[in-house]
Amino acid sequence: MRDRTRRRSFPNGKFMAFEPLKDGIRSNVRIDFYGNVHKRLRGTDADKRYATEVAVLKVLEERGCPYVPRLLEEHPDELYFVSTNCGKLATQISKTKSDQLFAKLEREYGVRHLDAEPRNITYSDKLGCFCIIDFELAEILPPPPGLLSPAI
Repeated sequence: MRDRTRRRSFPNGKFMAFEPLKDGIRSNVRIDFYGNVHKRLRGTDADKRYATEVAVLKVLEERGCPYVPRLLEEHPDELYFVSTNCGKLATQISKTKSDQLFAKLEREYGVRHLDAEPRNITYSDKLGCFCIIDFELAEILPPPPGLLSPAI
């Protein structure tokens, strides 16, 4: 059996092991030793999808959404970013429950996901809640009335 863990060299000469999570036509996603998510976009409109996902994650952080990944690093020339980990895929979640979560995201934080499928829901033991991931196709809406930005 082949070891599917990959290693990436960093400028300081050290290596970090990666656990493959998704290797598809549109993206490659891996988890590092620290649990952070490394996502590289590729394929059709990868540059636009990268820009959208990074912009949406920034807006959701500004608007105080607690159940989405936090952007840790951006590498636009490589269409690559690093974010926090929001747990494991919620494989048992119903379509009804996932639809409720996507509706809540739009209603409370002004982001329409546009790929609102159960495959984009995770469960974080650390946070104790369901989380939403994969914002490549999302749309940023005006902030909902009454949204209070978190104190900085």
